[in-house]
Amino acid sequence: MEKRNRLRHGDVAIVLICVALALVTVGAVGTAGRMRAREVVCLSNVCQLSQAWLLYAEGHNGRLVGGGAADYPMQWVGRPVLRGTVEQKLDAIRRGLLFPYVGDVRVYRCSADGRQRDPNVFGLRSFSIAGGANGDSWTGYANARVYSDLANPAERYIFVEEANPRGASSSSWQMNPKAGQWVDPVGMWHDNKSSLGFADGHAETHPWHDRSFIDWSLKAVETPYLFMFGMTPPEDERQDIEYMAMRFPYKALK
Repeated sequence: MEKRNRLRHGDVAIVLICVALALVTVGAVGTAGRMRAREVVCLSNVCQLSQAWLLYAEGHNGRLVGGGAADYPMQWVGRPVLRGTVEQKLDAIRRGLLFPYVGDVRVYRCSADGRQRDPNVFGLRSFSIAGGANGDSWTGYANARVYSDLANPAERYIFVEEANPRGASSSSWQMNPKAGQWVDPVGMWHDNKSSLGFADGHAETHPWHDRSFIDWSLKAVETPYLFMFGMTPPEDERQDIEYMAMRFPYKALK
């Protein structure tokens, strides 16, 4: 079985202590240490979001929080102003239904997200909810609305590290799991790896393998003005699409 970093429901406090120690010693280990520390912090952030998502469902009779980004009705985060100020983007996070469970806007971002240093595409939020988890509808699946709609929750990711070239995601992260097609790119700020948060509250750092998918996702960050949404991988590069299609959250395929 492929080895990947994994963070479970009760491990956040221990990980945060380890992160603090890593940050203290980062000067001694150089660039590799800084990259590793950011990866661990990102994994902790996604784990906290996943646990907040789970607590919301437990407190609302199993009903899933809205997985888009809107104010009417309110979703897990409010609708962002795509070219807005930092404070406007922070306010969109604070308005969201999950913020009372999280309580810290820093949890919604990855410190390795390079868009934060580009004023033209400033990306303050690095994570999105997959569309099938009560998010914006797309082709190929029926949305899960309550927790019991999700088969094998430990195998269904909810949060995806997303590299939206527009600077802020105003919708869910999408793919077509039935047809095996990408719609949105992922953020690959950890040496071609991304953080995923799952429906049972754990999180993983997942490595990507297919060159076409890696290059397409990197293009969303490196040359966002040339990026085009939607991509069908070639037949000999389907490891990543099959992994994500198999674990995409939904009630049923259609």
